[in-house]
Amino acid sequence: MKRVGIWLDKKEALGVVLEDGGESVFNVESELEFFNPKGGSRSKANWGPQDVVQDSKYLEREKHQLKRYFENITLELHDVDELAIFGPAEAPEKFLDELEERYPALAQKIIASEKADSMTQNQFTALVKQTFGMDDRYPDKSI
Repeated sequence: MKRVGIWLDKKEALGVVLEDGGESVFNVESELEFFNPKGGSRSKANWGPQDVVQDSKYLEREKHQLKRYFENITLELHDVDELAIFGPAEAPEKFLDELEERYPALAQKIIASEKADSMTQNQFTALVKQTFGMDDRYPDKSI
């Protein structure tokens, strides 16, 4: 059985694959541009017109870049039996929405979706194992 846990934000996605007693890790960079639009400019005349920065251009570009990022993540998720998604802020929620919209078969394999702050690779691997009930510390599950 192939189980995958993914931690993602807008910068990168870290995945842990648990399969046949072994584990492997993959990483997907996002290639998202971080926009910081500067304010518009005012004319020299008092109460003159003001140029406004169009946020819609930036938001539309970010939407397309996120879609490409999510496609790259789903390429790593072939033949998955169970999937758990973690991450801060809104990136995991957007990824879930994308899975439900474009990859419904993959969305049905999600068993957990939780908020999780940044952590080391070892901490994340432990969290994934714990989520799938494969925690090495308590193999008999009686504790």
